[in-house]
Amino acid sequence: MKLAVGITLAIPAFLVAGSLQAADAPVVVTSIKPVHSLVSAIMQGVGKPELIVDGAASPHTYNLKPSNARALQEAKVIFWVGPGLEAFLEKPLESLGSDAIIARLDNAPGLVKLPFREGGAFEAHDDGDEHDSASAGEHAEAGHDHDHAEADHDHDHGDHGGFDTHLWLDPMNAKAMATEITTTLVAADPANALTYEANAKALDDRLDALDKEIAATVSPVKDKPFIVFHDAYQYFEHRYHIRVAGSITVSPETIPGAERVSEIHKKVGDLGATCVFAEPQFEPRLVNVVIEGTKAKSGVLDPEAATLPAGPDLYFTLMRGIADSMRNCLASA
Repeated sequence: MKLAVGITLAIPAFLVAGSLQAADAPVVVTSIKPVHSLVSAIMQGVGKPELIVDGAASPHTYNLKPSNARALQEAKVIFWVGPGLEAFLEKPLESLGSDAIIARLDNAPGLVKLPFREGGAFEAHDDGDEHDSASAGEHAEAGHDHDHAEADHDHDHGDHGGFDTHLWLDPMNAKAMATEITTTLVAADPANALTYEANAKALDDRLDALDKEIAATVSPVKDKPFIVFHDAYQYFEHRYHIRVAGSITVSPETIPGAERVSEIHKKVGDLGATCVFAEPQFEPRLVNVVIEGTKAKSGVLDPEAATLPAGPDLYFTLMRGIADSMRNCLASA
């Protein structure tokens, strides 16, 4: 009887503690789905971050909504990749997010950064190289930079003097970003530090396992060349030694002209590219034009998770989806 009373009393105490913790959770805002997924995984048991670029929207073409502006004003912590990817956020962060801790994840220590490539067909790229992710990339400088007023950053997605901002498509970069996210959350909300750190350790282990899984998935087809809609995949390519032969467009904000489409069409034929991949947010008709009259097949890759529901498991679904789409299209070609 005493045991029953004890359990009855313990349950409300647990619920009260949980509700207090949820009430004390900081307001956290994230820019895009892959970042939201990593933050969500680290915040599990504490709270849920808000997401700006939701649904099938792309950060390359996004316009800030009034609800997004309110979220930025109320935020205690804001996570984004940086102005090279989410240029639409730079000015709003200076005004609306001025009271928040702003963590720019393209400055996370330990990142491998790869430069933009010239043109739609990567003639300068040596597909026979064995890449080493630890040595070939440009590493971010150490230290945490939460200042959102960085100057002299080129916002042109196609500027080849900068670096490719699709950093999350290498799980090792996702690990570096997760470390920066954890450091930021612990500093902003030390009361929940133990939870953040435990979640970060679990996430780190999952990312290591994912890395091995993807390597095994794409290994049988890694020597087959293919074309992508835009050059978003070189971190994935670099990590897993696959053969991306070129892209239809360098920047998704710019629709390629007839000359570029003709160039890529010829490239497909010359290389014997087996697949040309579209993306769900952008015009699939271009892909059909590029493969017309060739033996290449078409597929779909979703580097920004446009078709996936947001949440802590999205990153893993996203990366497995890219690997599976590549394997399925290339293996059948």
